[in-house]
Amino acid sequence: MNEIAAITIRPAISDDADGIARVFIESAEHHARLDPERYFVPALDAISARYRQCERQRDAITLVADLRGEILGFVDARLVRSPDAMHRDMIYCHVSEIAVSSRNQSQGIGKKLLGAAQEWGRERGAEFSSLEYHAANVRAASFYQERMGYRVASITAIKRLQNPARPPRDPGFNVSF
Repeated sequence: MNEIAAITIRPAISDDADGIARVFIESAEHHARLDPERYFVPALDAISARYRQCERQRDAITLVADLRGEILGFVDARLVRSPDAMHRDMIYCHVSEIAVSSRNQSQGIGKKLLGAAQEWGRERGAEFSSLEYHAANVRAASFYQERMGYRVASITAIKRLQNPARPPRDPGFNVSF
């Protein structure tokens, strides 16, 4: 039997937390290698605790790719509206996290997860799906644009405002313009 056909995409439950956390950490390690100035690898137990507390929300969901009790990947999606007054008032299904374990990549699992998240959003009135990926993540760009039909709609530019050697300023400071 084809292993991929046996994969179930379903809403996460608290018992999935450790499996989700393992996949999350793999993704964090990958992103920390791409951009160590911005990404780090959080503690496994902190991520596990975050997903253990996942309560069903009307406007957010975590879906998992489950193969006989093993979590191979997950996707976090939520319904959002653009805060930009110039944008049309519409609902987006925003994918905030998606990851598949490295040993299970390139097998169609990410496609199944993303497709399920998009369907969840569509069923709740979303007109667009949105997501972000690091500019250096060429593999992700290819997957989203060539295989999943996403297009670049905006570009996020960043600039460091503090020297990493200096501690951040006191958050209680006052700034006047």
